[in-house]
Amino acid sequence: MSWFKRTAKGIQTSTEEKKDIPKGLWFKSPSGNIVEQDELASNFYVSPDDGYHVRIGSKEYFQILFDNNEFQELDANMSSKDPLEFVDTKPYTQRLEEATQKTNLKDAVRTAVGSSKGKSIVIGCMDFAFIGGSMGSVVGEKICRAIDYAIKHRLPFLMISKSGGARMMEAALSLMQMAKTSIKLAQLDEAKLPYISLCTDPTTGGITASFAMLGDINIAEPGALIGFAGPRVVKDTTGQDLPEDFQTAEFLLEHGFLDFIVNRKELKDKVNLYIDLVMNRAVRA
Repeated sequence: MSWFKRTAKGIQTSTEEKKDIPKGLWFKSPSGNIVEQDELASNFYVSPDDGYHVRIGSKEYFQILFDNNEFQELDANMSSKDPLEFVDTKPYTQRLEEATQKTNLKDAVRTAVGSSKGKSIVIGCMDFAFIGGSMGSVVGEKICRAIDYAIKHRLPFLMISKSGGARMMEAALSLMQMAKTSIKLAQLDEAKLPYISLCTDPTTGGITASFAMLGDINIAEPGALIGFAGPRVVKDTTGQDLPEDFQTAEFLLEHGFLDFIVNRKELKDKVNLYIDLVMNRAVRA
């Protein structure tokens, strides 16, 4: 039997003869470059041809930053409750259960302590896969506890943001986390310990309006979307046309909101170099 048959739509492979390609074998970047998943992972999830930074979560960032991927997770079993008994299209408790089953995460942030280039550091990292990386009470509490740990043990703190903003299902309880985390960062500053904020794609809403922009040094990955409200809301509010690259990391760097943009492949070295300089430690190659 011929492998192909001519139809009105052109030559097509017979359905019976088709072989399925396993999902996830290839990744196609927005510019159209195609790369094997294994090659992408070995390149820090950065498309080698165009430098596109694929969205990754805490699992991948911890692999990149902690030596040998060894770390102690803090408050690993903390999970959200439903004090407001919120119901929209479905109960909040159901959303939480579905997000946990889908992502195998307890909430939208993980915090951990471990060694990076041989020196201890506390890292918090948000996971966009868990209800859009939204910030509820647990996210705020885990970040605050991580900062407390850093202060107690005299360690630097790195926060990796990736969020759609506050979690509406917790209403004012979610908005309170903006002030709560900001106060803790002030205490970290009083203890004269460095705080590095890394903004990744996307960093928006109440996260941008609080801890994401309070770093001693604020950095971002190339092409990351960073802002408070969406472009349409900003345009409607100001009544002005926005620049084409508005709310990109490059735009914010040009206008003084970021200190520098770092390629993910250089992230570990850059973070440790800054910490060494601030804490007056010998720089290790």
